[in-house]
Amino acid sequence: MRRIGVGIIGCGVISRAYITAMTRFPQIELKAVSDMQQGAAEARGAEFGVPALRTDELLKRDDIEIVVNLTVPLAHTDVSLAVLNAGKHVHSEKPLGVNVAEARKVMELAERKGLRVGCAPDTFLGGGHQTARKLIDEGAIGSPVAGSAFFMCPGHERWHPAPGFYYLRGGGPMLDMGPYYITDLVQLLGPVASVMGSATRLRSERVVTSQPMNGARIPVEVATHVAGQLEFVSGAVVSIAMSFDVPKHKHAPIEIYGTGGSLLVPDPNRFGGEVMRAEAGGEWTSVPLTHGCSDGEFRSIGVADMAAGILNNRPHRASGALALHVLEAMEAFQTSSDEGRRVKLETTAERPAMLPAGVPDGQLD
Repeated sequence: MRRIGVGIIGCGVISRAYITAMTRFPQIELKAVSDMQQGAAEARGAEFGVPALRTDELLKRDDIEIVVNLTVPLAHTDVSLAVLNAGKHVHSEKPLGVNVAEARKVMELAERKGLRVGCAPDTFLGGGHQTARKLIDEGAIGSPVAGSAFFMCPGHERWHPAPGFYYLRGGGPMLDMGPYYITDLVQLLGPVASVMGSATRLRSERVVTSQPMNGARIPVEVATHVAGQLEFVSGAVVSIAMSFDVPKHKHAPIEIYGTGGSLLVPDPNRFGGEVMRAEAGGEWTSVPLTHGCSDGEFRSIGVADMAAGILNNRPHRASGALALHVLEAMEAFQTSSDEGRRVKLETTAERPAMLPAGVPDGQLD
């Protein structure tokens, strides 16, 4: 099999997980890394034995076909546009852009140039979420009618070494954590039709408790508690809350309720986890996972699947169209809150094809 050369722009915290996971997939080979801070690129390159280049040098490399954009959210659009203008496919960290208008620029340029756009999250391709998808498709809970999705914590300033960007434009709990939950819901239930939401911001600054910024005060520009409903084209209605303001809770990450039973879906920020099913009137029972990529870190499976799509001339699953649709849904919560109305979405997205069951980790077709 020909291996697709990959470059990374952005050598922050998440880049270690991406690079570690890339070794699991025979479809891709990391060729170089880059960062606006050359020292960060050199440190990551030395850690994994790959060259650390300037971004312009990386974009000129003929042996790099896919560039993974791991910059901060405010830079996602500009970097992705630069990658596409260099004639390379791009896979971006989430969100695809800080708003739909910026993300559309990326999609339109890619279409003009005949290039691919992919976007995180790709965790929905993990064994826990693919197993849940298989159960729904096989009718294990009947027809889905409702559900719930919750991510709530006290805030990322507790653990991240430089958490400021989480509270600036392009951040907040919906744009940061919402992609994991809503992307998984779309692959489970299909596209979203409309959104109703409320969004609040009760603090104008936060105090960092992580190192090395312990005690620093950072400004808050975005809503830090967002709640509401996703109404799906299928008719299912899902209650959702994403928050950086909740000290503790006991909600499951995702629950799906059908006409014949209910399903507990594991944390969509992880690839594996326990899937549980209960028939109507019955008790919860654990369901064996039917798919691989569940035990460990696979946070490059979306990049590898894009490479497999290039090699086998098929669509890739963590697509730009899916990310754009999810971004519009997330943006709609603030619009709904500001304007006091239901917001109908203009975009749509097909459910990504399910991965094959029972194949070894790394096999994607």
